[in-house]
Amino acid sequence: MERMASVEVEEGPFLLEAFLPYQLSVAANRISRLFARRYSREFGLSIAEWRVMAVVGRFGAITASVVGERTEMDKVKVSRAAGGLLAAGLLEQAPDPADGRARLLRLTGQGEAVHRAIVARARTLAGDLAAGMDAMELAALQGALARLAAHARVLDAAEGEGEAPAPPEP
Repeated sequence: MERMASVEVEEGPFLLEAFLPYQLSVAANRISRLFARRYSREFGLSIAEWRVMAVVGRFGAITASVVGERTEMDKVKVSRAAGGLLAAGLLEQAPDPADGRARLLRLTGQGEAVHRAIVARARTLAGDLAAGMDAMELAALQGALARLAAHARVLDAAEGEGEAPAPPEP
C-alpha cells in the first residue's frame, strides 16, 4: 500500500520555517553541532572524522570511496578527515589487493579504543535526543526519515544518471 502525501502549492508569502527541506537542515545542523562540540572537546575529532571512524569501525577495512558513499560525504571531505585520522594514529591504510590504485582504511588499536568510546558517547547523545519523544513518535520519525531518504534517492537518480544507488546498509 503506497501512500503519497499531497502538497498543495500555496499562494502568498513563502514561509521558510515551514519548508520541509529547511526544517530538516536546521534540525540536522543543530544535532551535528551537539555532536561536534562533544567530539571535539572529548576526542579532538571533527564530525567528518567521526563519520569516517564510525564507518570504518562498522565495516572494517574499506576504501575512502566506500566511506564517501556510506556517509554521503564528498571525496575531498573524506580525504581530509582520513588524513587527519591517519596523522593522529587512529587509522592506517594499506593497498587494496582488489584494486592496486585504491587504499584500504582500517582502525588502529588506538583507533578501536577511541571508536568504542565515541560509540558509547553517540548512543548517550542519541538517547538524550530521543528522550524528547515517546517510543511511537521515535519509531514514526525513523520510518519517515528512511522513506524520505529513499524517495530522495529516487528523485536524485531521475535527475542524474539513471539508476538510484543502493541505500547504505543500516
